[in-house]
Amino acid sequence: MSGIREMGEGLIQRRSRPLEQIIRAALVICSAVAVFVTIGIILSLLFETIRFFSQVSIIDFVFGTNWSPQTAMREDQVGSTGAFGFIPLLTGTLLISFIAVAIAAPFGIYSAVYLAEYAKPAHRAVIKPTLEILAGIPTVVYGFFAAIVIAPALRSAGASLGLDVASESALAAGLVMGIMIIPLVSSISDDVIRAVPQALREGSTGLGATQSETVRKVILPAALPGITSGILLAASRAVGETMIVVMAAGLAANLTFNPLNAVTTVTVQIVMLLTGDQEFDSAKTLAAFALGLVLLCITLVFNILARWIVLKYQEEYD
Repeated sequence: MSGIREMGEGLIQRRSRPLEQIIRAALVICSAVAVFVTIGIILSLLFETIRFFSQVSIIDFVFGTNWSPQTAMREDQVGSTGAFGFIPLLTGTLLISFIAVAIAAPFGIYSAVYLAEYAKPAHRAVIKPTLEILAGIPTVVYGFFAAIVIAPALRSAGASLGLDVASESALAAGLVMGIMIIPLVSSISDDVIRAVPQALREGSTGLGATQSETVRKVILPAALPGITSGILLAASRAVGETMIVVMAAGLAANLTFNPLNAVTTVTVQIVMLLTGDQEFDSAKTLAAFALGLVLLCITLVFNILARWIVLKYQEEYD
């Protein structure tokens, strides 16, 4: 009987081995496609950026404070030159992203703590899907909400306080963008908090700590690396947003840190530079690729930093 069993197992293994090899090859191909597509995107951006810097000084681009690219469609037309200072776009991007994270971080973390530690299963079954629906709303809808509701409300509030609030402001775009990324922060923080070992909760309770003290002094410190990583990922999401900024913050490349003024971002200018008929040999069009490479570097830094925080402090925690 044992011999027959061994023969049967060997036959099954021989039959399954080709199928396993096919599945493994398919998985390798899928992984390679993702890697090569990423490399192709980086190389294409890098190649066009080099062409851009052959026409525009890299010093003027990195340290320039005036962004006014050419508006002519052909290089032989009047107005085919312009200023390509990147600083106003960077300040606008960081200003709106900072406002968004300042809104999303506390609301996202507090909602995650409630869902993970305080909410009853029936309440969690309602609130969790609602947050997921909020995450699935198209960004253009958020843009309409910002332009029609938030911006006029801010102007009215500013007028009552004697403040001059622009019709399109960084504050309006940042507030709505913060609402948009709350589900991302909440979802990641919820998963991280629920992953904290139950033994820590039980040990804290056994020492006489209340539930709120356990959350503040045990659970949140243990989950802090993952929560920080989620906030950084949400920030990278905010950096790459376009529609909300177009509809709520405007297109003016103003070098300002006042959230009540109109600003623009890197993504918005990329869209503007590539809209319509353009000469792909002109500095105006090539500037979009340089901005795209800078945007890729910014988001890459956020993602690497988030990953480093998780690995470093998770290793110490373990």
